Amino acid sequence: MPRGGSIVAMSYYGAEKVVPHYNVMGVAKASLEACTRYLAYDLGTKKIRVNCISAGPMNTLAARGISGFTEMVKHYEVHSPLKRNVLPEELGATGTFLACDGAAAITGQVLYVDCGYQIMGM
Repeated sequence: MPRGGSIVAMSYYGAEKVVPHYNVMGVAKASLEACTRYLAYDLGTKKIRVNCISAGPMNTLAARGISGFTEMVKHYEVHSPLKRNVLPEELGATGTFLACDGAAAITGQVLYVDCGYQIMGM
């Protein structure tokens, strides 16, 4: 990336809060988010931005391996301010935004794309 660029990683709320059955993946995602911040600092002088998208639950092969995943999806739908779950195309649009010039001043951040679930306390 000799002319700069953008690196985008995928994280999840389980990096910040305990999510039952997410286990060691929560620790891995917390580490990923810390690496995002440190890489943003280290690569900033090369005009490389590094960010994370923290997505709401997505029905992927890996997610289906989490015990209680179906209940988790329903819980997000009921408790998020938008009363729904994020769509794959919304995550793609966020990734595209982070890669474009419109996000040229954004680095080292975790953007929650979870229909507002992360802001809720109860």
